[in-house]
Amino acid sequence: MTHTLADVAPAHEVGEETSTRSVDAARGPERLSCPCCGNSRTVHFYSAPAIPVHSCILLDTPEAARALPLRDLELSYCQTCGFIFNRVFDTKVMHYSERFEESQHFSETFSGFARKLAAEIAETCDIAGKKVVEIGCGKGEFLIELCQLGHATGVGIDPGYRPDKGRGSAEVDVRFIVDFFSDTYSNELDADVILCRHTLEHIDEPRNLIRHIRRTIADKPNVWVVFETPDAKRVIQEGAFWDIYYEHCSYFSAGTHARLFRAAGLEVTGLSLQYAGQYIIQYAQAVGAASTPALELEDDLEAMDDLVSAFPGRVARLQSYWKDRLRDAKSAGRQVVLWGGGSKGVSFLTTLGVTDEVKAVVDVNPFKQGKFMPGTGHPVISPLQMASHAPDLVIVMNPIYLEEISTQVNALGLQAEVVALDVP
Repeated sequence: MTHTLADVAPAHEVGEETSTRSVDAARGPERLSCPCCGNSRTVHFYSAPAIPVHSCILLDTPEAARALPLRDLELSYCQTCGFIFNRVFDTKVMHYSERFEESQHFSETFSGFARKLAAEIAETCDIAGKKVVEIGCGKGEFLIELCQLGHATGVGIDPGYRPDKGRGSAEVDVRFIVDFFSDTYSNELDADVILCRHTLEHIDEPRNLIRHIRRTIADKPNVWVVFETPDAKRVIQEGAFWDIYYEHCSYFSAGTHARLFRAAGLEVTGLSLQYAGQYIIQYAQAVGAASTPALELEDDLEAMDDLVSAFPGRVARLQSYWKDRLRDAKSAGRQVVLWGGGSKGVSFLTTLGVTDEVKAVVDVNPFKQGKFMPGTGHPVISPLQMASHAPDLVIVMNPIYLEEISTQVNALGLQAEVVALDVP
């Protein structure tokens, strides 16, 4: 996965972390019209005040982690196209760089999914001997695997790319551009496949990127445009407040996602929900004009209306549940750790205002270990280090990893209760 902005924000550098926890002027310019369709039929439905502006930045001390700037998040819903967006998002505070670590490839569960998806894309787009360009490639693991599996060449563009050892095979024709995607690299889109995974949700004007891609490929019907984006419908349906954080300024259901591409003149040929329904996988190709919806998943506006209306109450119940559970565990003297040092963990801790109720956060990604959670300063430790904490309760940030993590906890000989951060 990647954390990057494309074509809409300046490439700020990240230096030493700010020494003040900024909550002044904590709102960007308020937007009432929809950034996807331009309609003004938008309604506000959820707020998360003063949350960290970044979730996956590597921070070396608890002081730096707690000093990370804060901004407000206020979600609005477009009743015309179903798009959800942070109406006070401030692009000026986004500082993506090589100090970010977002990879999930150290998990066997995720790496297995990635291999399966790479095989699907390679076959669907028939990439053998062709060029693949990935906008927002992160650390490049997926692009390398895709090109190696499909015998293709690749170009990855991302300000957070680092040539770390162990990220992927060097025996593949892939090069990387360490920068934000912009007009400067439009010539790179002269490709057979344009890939963009877990990037669109970081862009506050997503239709600009999609229109740019459409203009660049012109009327080349054989060019594939493949996007992978988190499914907001699941988040809203479950009341999963831990899946809402500042870096994600844009939220798509499958229908909203497809409508955006169709309006730009891209025919959506494939639309599915994968990874236990968490991710939208969409295939599209150029057509002459706006295309007509034809896929079952696109018919979701009525359902989204109902889910958005019920979301605040569901979130309130979930937040009360987890606050009570953590408070009770602390009162009983139980040691609690979270497993998952990514954005879900940051959102869970900061939204609930968790402090010493949780002792540490476990992550299998070695680049995260020894760092500290943005906003709260909780230490990030390895599974082996977890044994010294002798946890009584392990809260898994993503239920899809529950079996994998339970196996590791048992292998360490720990007698801990392992539960998923799921709908109770």
